[in-house]
Amino acid sequence: MDSSDVIDSDGFRANVGIMLMRADGTLFLGRRARGGGWQFPQGGMRIGESPEQSLFRELHEETGLSAADVELVAQTGRWMRYRLPSRFVRRDRLPLCIGQKQRWFLLRLKHDQARFELAASDEPEFDQWRWVSWWEPVREVIHFKRPVYVRALTELATAAFPGGTPALPGWWDEVTRARRPQRRSRARAGARES
Repeated sequence: MDSSDVIDSDGFRANVGIMLMRADGTLFLGRRARGGGWQFPQGGMRIGESPEQSLFRELHEETGLSAADVELVAQTGRWMRYRLPSRFVRRDRLPLCIGQKQRWFLLRLKHDQARFELAASDEPEFDQWRWVSWWEPVREVIHFKRPVYVRALTELATAAFPGGTPALPGWWDEVTRARRPQRRSRARAGARES
């Protein structure tokens, strides 16, 4: 995060998410350089940028691709929000950012042989990348981003696959089941015992 990021009055940082798809329907997934987890390219909007301007800036910074390498297929109709777990909230920075609100974009590569340059920016976001099936990112992304990935992939699937959305994988229910914090579960158990 830097001082030019847009954070709303509720503490959500405006952000764009990028689903980059090949002709065969597989998606680009990158491994975070400093965190090790896998995710789609994404990044904060800067003051004065439209979502589309942020999209193409982030695409170049994180993959080395330009607008000329891709076709914009679709975008989500509204902002999708997620909260950061409290351990990730930087309370020493103002304005306080408690999560992200994202607009998601589905891009299709114009040429499957596009050359990625993960070090296109001074601080590369990813150190590796791979192609994965449509629903796989839900299983790979960190747990607190999972509900947004489910909503974005579900909403954009019809644009990606006009002939019919890929079937949900066998692991879907287990991975997407809402996680309950243990503290709440214990509190409920204690209330029942009283």
